[in-house]
Amino acid sequence: MLIDWFTVLAQVVNFLILVWLLKRFLYRPILDAIDAREQRIARELADADAKKAEAQQERDAFQHKNEAFEQQRAALLCKATDEAKAERQRLLDEARQAADTLAAKRQETLKSEQQSLSAALSSRAREEVFAIARKALGDLAGASLEERMGEVFVRRLRSMDAKAKAGLGAALQSAPGIVRSAFDLPAEQRAAIQKALNETFSADIHIRFETAPDLVSGIELATDGHKLGWSIADYLESLEQRVGELLTEQDKPTAQPAQDTAVAKQQ
Repeated sequence: MLIDWFTVLAQVVNFLILVWLLKRFLYRPILDAIDAREQRIARELADADAKKAEAQQERDAFQHKNEAFEQQRAALLCKATDEAKAERQRLLDEARQAADTLAAKRQETLKSEQQSLSAALSSRAREEVFAIARKALGDLAGASLEERMGEVFVRRLRSMDAKAKAGLGAALQSAPGIVRSAFDLPAEQRAAIQKALNETFSADIHIRFETAPDLVSGIELATDGHKLGWSIADYLESLEQRVGELLTEQDKPTAQPAQDTAVAKQQ
């Protein structure tokens, strides 16, 4: 068999040309496309990693902000709770203080009203007693009550102890005395009182006479802080004081439970 070398050579040349053409126009574009695709995929993977890292950073930042917000919210809630408790306690204290003040004012009002009523009753009773006593003593003694009181005042003046006599005498020497009575003293009684003063203190005592209706059946000598007197009011005031002490003793058991009740309410 004869070989046609020209044909072989032509086929080889054609093959080489085909290979070069395939490499030039087929393999290279494919390889370039594959390289471009690989580079694009690599870039996309890199972008994805970058976006993932950025998302993780944003997630961490958001979580950090969320934790900070939760801490701030808890702090604000705790502060608001403390302020609410403090305000509640302040309002309770103000309400308790207002209640105590109101109770104190009410107690003071009741006490004032009681004192006013007691004073009115005492004054009324004293006036009635004075009127009855004046009439009874006047009928029994056969002389006016005023004259008897003048005599009692003179006897008390003459029977003073040495200490009281010395103090009153020194006061009368430095300032004139004032003799007050609930009635106008007759001239005879004024003279008797003047004489008793001069004899008691062995001196010429200067006095003046005044009428004081508030004494209610009584006579008193006052000068420079010293006073000597006698009246039915003295006995009534002593009786009134003893009655007041008795009422106070009776009020103590009632006041104690009220205090216990107030303490229980506060608790």
